[in-house]
Amino acid sequence: MQNSNLKNLQPEATNPEAPAQVENDRARLDTAIARSCQHHFSTQYPEGYWVEELESNVTITAEYVFLMHFLGLDQPERKERIKNYLLAQQQEHGGWTLYYGGPPDIGTTVEAYVALKMCGLPLDAPEMAKARQCIFSLGGVRKARVFTKIFLAMLGQIDWKWTPATPVEAVLLPTWFYFNIYEMSSWSRGTVVPLSVVCSMKPVWPLPTEQSVPEIFTGADRDMGVKNRNPGLNWSSAFMLADRVLKLLGKSSWKPFRKIAMRRAEKWILKHQEPEGDFSGIQPAMFNSVLALNLMGYPMDHPAIVKGMESIDRFFIRQGDQEWMQACVSPLWDTAISCNALMDAGVPGDDPRIVKAIEWMMKKQVTRGGDWQIKNPHTPPGGWAFEFYNEAYPDTDDTAEILMSIHRTAISDTEWKEREFQRALTWLMSMQSSNGGWGAFDRDNDHELFNEIPFADHGAMLDPPTVDVTGRILWMLGRIGHDPKDPRVEHALTFIRDSQEREGCWFGRWGVNYIYGTWLVLMGLSSIGEDMQSSMVRRAVDWLNSRQNADGGWGETCYSYSDYEYAGKGDSTKSQTAWALMALVEAGEAQSEVVRRGVNYLITTQQDDGSWYEDEFTGTGFPEHFYIRYHMYRQFFPLMALARYRHVLDHGTVPPRTAPNTG
Repeated sequence: MQNSNLKNLQPEATNPEAPAQVENDRARLDTAIARSCQHHFSTQYPEGYWVEELESNVTITAEYVFLMHFLGLDQPERKERIKNYLLAQQQEHGGWTLYYGGPPDIGTTVEAYVALKMCGLPLDAPEMAKARQCIFSLGGVRKARVFTKIFLAMLGQIDWKWTPATPVEAVLLPTWFYFNIYEMSSWSRGTVVPLSVVCSMKPVWPLPTEQSVPEIFTGADRDMGVKNRNPGLNWSSAFMLADRVLKLLGKSSWKPFRKIAMRRAEKWILKHQEPEGDFSGIQPAMFNSVLALNLMGYPMDHPAIVKGMESIDRFFIRQGDQEWMQACVSPLWDTAISCNALMDAGVPGDDPRIVKAIEWMMKKQVTRGGDWQIKNPHTPPGGWAFEFYNEAYPDTDDTAEILMSIHRTAISDTEWKEREFQRALTWLMSMQSSNGGWGAFDRDNDHELFNEIPFADHGAMLDPPTVDVTGRILWMLGRIGHDPKDPRVEHALTFIRDSQEREGCWFGRWGVNYIYGTWLVLMGLSSIGEDMQSSMVRRAVDWLNSRQNADGGWGETCYSYSDYEYAGKGDSTKSQTAWALMALVEAGEAQSEVVRRGVNYLITTQQDDGSWYEDEFTGTGFPEHFYIRYHMYRQFFPLMALARYRHVLDHGTVPPRTAPNTG
């Protein structure tokens, strides 16, 4: 059906070919959507879910080489494949990067170099010479991150004194104390508790002479200590002083709380292991938990260790003569967004393939408690996690996306659907923080001083509320017809208004970066019924329009987290173009030339099999320190964008929200 939304998409009426051009554009759009749907269904697993690689940097795999050494594992064939992978990822400058097209990173390069030498690559190999020169050019090993130095200490390459104090006694601090483990982000907590065991024991597994790496150290590396990031009379200096005091105390044989702290940490680690063996669903927590248990006397054939190693193995990917490890896996995330994209494209909610996916996700709903209950003790569990197995840490972002997909789907057991839907919605709403926003895993996880401690050089010790997660939750609430006058909604809207950047965009914590944040905020505002002609929205639209590239797409480099001047700037990518398009369409801009060019970019870059490809990393783990390339982002987001654009062409409006239910 043709309507006024097409007027700016049509050539001038005096052009006799105008109707034919419109018809051709529409045919190309329909074909692109149909091919994408077909490709999606061809990649669905028999169980109903979708999942593709979650790619990060090479430290995730290099550290497995270290773990093999610590645990005495003999896996020569895997080690050879890892060596091939590491060499394939080395860049022309000799180093390794945090993201595609990024500069060499010192910690990543040091870890890759050490792992390659442990895998048998000789000192005089050209690749090793180039890597050494890169390390020197980046300032040397002393510039590496804290985690890299901890690994070097365990490998006997530096003294433990150059690592920050991480006393296991921290697990004994009560929850009312400002610095307790439950004020850390969930990912930090799952990593730090077992790591504190390791750091308190200070084990050393020396490398044999032929694998040692004295050649990467220079005279300037004699002082490897963590430097004060903000000298002067401030908290950073206070924590540096505290670190020195803790190290002095650590040298004393008098440690009255050490045994009880070790027992507490041991119980905590075991309690947080999933029945399938996973720890927190992420590589650092899994490695450190297995290592801590082994150091505390658990043999390699103990069930906790056996299951832990099995969970680590599940994260590996092997292709040809290469093998590498993922930092995490994302089946629930990939499945929920795939379902929503396909239903946006017109696949009915009762399609058996969609129903199968939804039922698979519903069976993965979290029904037992977790760390989130420390600050939210009176709400029953009900959300969803990101991974296959991680019931201790459901997250709000996944839960919102899954709720949106469940709401749209026709499941035969309507009673089950309604009951579990309401359980999850109740949990999600209870996780709102005091400032109106939502964090990913915890409520009010915002004690900023944690990021000042010497250990926290990655700046990701916290999980504060963010506008991207909050925007997605508002998007979901509007979609299900939630009352827009709910005080919790109004509180969230205030949080979003207060967080807008002066140019009109919003920061993206979990996706790169301002394009991601702006997209989710505009989706949420539109869905919940906000005025899309307001000055706040118009400023965001103007910002997005100003960031379109000459090829019609949008892109943003990960470097925008380090330098705001790069906000919304970078080579065009399919996922970021899709985010920008959805935001503009939601804001009523479907008729614009900017949107038409963006749609054309996605259609013309689609591959013959209906898929899209991009090299760039558009997902974020820790801003400035850890980035993710979700291999499905380049598939379901373009489909969703094209489908939502087509919906406006056909109906004159964005996909409608359900009538509000205020009862």
